[in-house]
Amino acid sequence: MNEITQVALASSALTPKVASEARGLEPPTWSRWNEIFGVIKYPPYLKKTIRIAVIVGSVLFLINHLDEVVRGQATLAVWIKGVATYLVPFCVANMGVLVAARRQF
Repeated sequence: MNEITQVALASSALTPKVASEARGLEPPTWSRWNEIFGVIKYPPYLKKTIRIAVIVGSVLFLINHLDEVVRGQATLAVWIKGVATYLVPFCVANMGVLVAARRQF
């Protein structure tokens, strides 16, 4: 590894894409269904989709379920809906990643 690559890897200001390119790694792409999970579990993508799910899911949870939780009227159904409230933005963010990472022939 040359000195420029070592300095680039040591820099904390690098984006995941720049860091992976500095290491000589390309972000994963997919063209077949069995390659999708490799794209979804790629650490930089997974970190971003989880962050999106937490932020958007929290806003939606506050809008839709906070009153029931505060009043102490949250049932099991409300908590299941709360989990779904976080899963929906996670799935939507992953769909965006998959659309962007699709390999065209």
